[in-house]
Amino acid sequence: MFEDIKKTIDKGLDIAFMNAEKLAQAAKDLAKENKLNREEAKKLYDYLVEKSDETRHNLEKELQALVKATLKKMEIPSQEDLKKLEARIKKLESAGKAPARPKKVPKVVKKAKPAAK
Repeated sequence: MFEDIKKTIDKGLDIAFMNAEKLAQAAKDLAKENKLNREEAKKLYDYLVEKSDETRHNLEKELQALVKATLKKMEIPSQEDLKKLEARIKKLESAGKAPARPKKVPKVVKKAKPAAK
């Protein structure tokens, strides 16, 4: 019983990430195994395509949210942040104001050590 459940789950996960050709073959195989007529097989195929697209879409959304959160934690600016900065720089440049320059850090000069005698 447990093995049958595992097989069903595995088959479901496999189907979620199949291309159209493989989905058609899976639907054909399932229809044959379950002795479905042509109309039922078509409905099964349509259902598999719908669920596959839905699963792929949901996974994509989850991955995007995960990547966005990871980048935010790493403090990496987004494209939107960069575009805002570019717009701000253009605005400052067109107003005749140069972007603020960082303060110069004085150089540290090391004194030469006297030669050992």
